[in-house]
Amino acid sequence: MSDILIRIKRAVLAGNLAFTDKAATERERDGLTELDVAESLINAVAIYKTIRSTNRRRRHRREYLHVIQSTNMTGIFIYTKGKLVEQASVEVYCLLVSAKRAE
Repeated sequence: MSDILIRIKRAVLAGNLAFTDKAATERERDGLTELDVAESLINAVAIYKTIRSTNRRRRHRREYLHVIQSTNMTGIFIYTKGKLVEQASVEVYCLLVSAKRAE
């Protein structure tokens, strides 16, 4: 298991999971709860892929988004895309782009 995935799981277990409006809207549209997404992240055995993203408006132009596909405790396959960020010296896993049922 990768170091990044372990850090993501630790952030989720500590309750440090944040959703952007877009990710929350997708999650709600698919009938998923925050707990469903948290369970999926905890159950993950690997990061599906990591994408390097760039944006001129951000202070740090380069960031890495981690795509994780895994099931929650009831077997629903969930797709998430997010990044680890540090807020007040605490790592938070921020679901920026997506939290929805995987297709």
